[in-house]
Amino acid sequence: MKPINFVSADEAVSHIPSHSHVHLSSVASVPHCLIQALCRRADAGDVTDLHFHHFHTEGPAPYSEERYEGIFFDQGFFLGPNVRKNVNAGYADYLPVHLGETPLLYRRRAIDLGAALVNVSLPDENGYVSLGTSVDCSVAAIEYARIVIGVINPHVPFAYGNLIPLDKFDYLVHDDAPLVTAGFVEPTPVEKLIGKNCAALVEDGDCLQMGIGALPNALTGELGGHKNLGLHTEMFADGLLKLIKAGVINGANKKIDTGKVVSSFLLGSQEVYSFIDHNPDVLMRDIEYTNNPFVIAQNPHMKAINSAVEVDLTGQICADSIGMRLFSGTGGQLEFVRGANMSEGGKSITAFASRSAKGHSKITAQLNPGAGVVTPRSDAHWVVTEYGAVDLYGRSCQERAKLLISIAHPDDREALDRAAFERFGPHYHNFEV
Repeated sequence: MKPINFVSADEAVSHIPSHSHVHLSSVASVPHCLIQALCRRADAGDVTDLHFHHFHTEGPAPYSEERYEGIFFDQGFFLGPNVRKNVNAGYADYLPVHLGETPLLYRRRAIDLGAALVNVSLPDENGYVSLGTSVDCSVAAIEYARIVIGVINPHVPFAYGNLIPLDKFDYLVHDDAPLVTAGFVEPTPVEKLIGKNCAALVEDGDCLQMGIGALPNALTGELGGHKNLGLHTEMFADGLLKLIKAGVINGANKKIDTGKVVSSFLLGSQEVYSFIDHNPDVLMRDIEYTNNPFVIAQNPHMKAINSAVEVDLTGQICADSIGMRLFSGTGGQLEFVRGANMSEGGKSITAFASRSAKGHSKITAQLNPGAGVVTPRSDAHWVVTEYGAVDLYGRSCQERAKLLISIAHPDDREALDRAAFERFGPHYHNFEV
């Protein structure tokens, strides 16, 4: 392998022209040294009108801030806490898209990408680097950007699935900043009840998809007695890692990628990042693969578990906004809902607490004005709260209302029942489910 010729971060980003669209690798593996260098260019008046695209990012997000208005404009594919306030204030923006379709935005040149900025691992003996904890849509970005800048960081694990040859990079920068980590979130008593209700829908040999946080941790805490589970997901963290290390998740029954853990990005502890390093049993893949419903459906008994902000009485699922206020994004929810629903013996499951932190019912007569429908009522199947689980598949709107009210908070059921009666008319009470 030829020696690597590094340049400084300032030198690398000096080649990005104004009016460019710029891709950032995301989540725990954001190339912060390049972002800081771009901020120095901006402060010097040397660049303007850069548009940034990325998944949710951890750490500072100056590219979304008011002070760079007119110089930087963030148009992320998913909102994290670091950009949420600025997006809702109008200094940054959200680009609605299913995460599995983000690579196509670059490959079809719906976004004409000027530069790709990505964190990568140390190269192997053949001159290939890994995108580590965040493959996401970076493979497509590297393929189609006019300028590709790689940050070689020894903290980025070498993960298999999508390896990149060094000759794909126009400029290489060295950085040794540790990746952002996230600790294990302990579930509340309510979340533990939800986890038990979800676990009752999971059988030995199933293939799982779920996100990160207290609720997925509650579910994984209930699956320790299961056998031969698989994992095909867009992301995973410490809760699922415990099941992998215990042998509960071994992928033995998967029909594709048998025996492999398949994911596209990670956010967790250093233990998670170390686990995937040079581990042939883990494949970190392009999100166009992981989130493709037709790929997902090839594994039988797929169980996709996602959450919601609110669900109306007909089964419309809002997961990206609180009324008009953008909160997260479409993500991969509908892709996994449809993939699980197409899978032989599969189930899509939407799980959430019956009430919000402020005590409002999350099962509602109608969605809040401006709320985004991430999963249409026609795709909604299993819905789970701490009060039980109901299957909406094959049920009419009036039947769905009865079922959903049965798992709402007991103090909210009378008001919801009255709202259903007002919506559906006097024959509503004749329905029994």
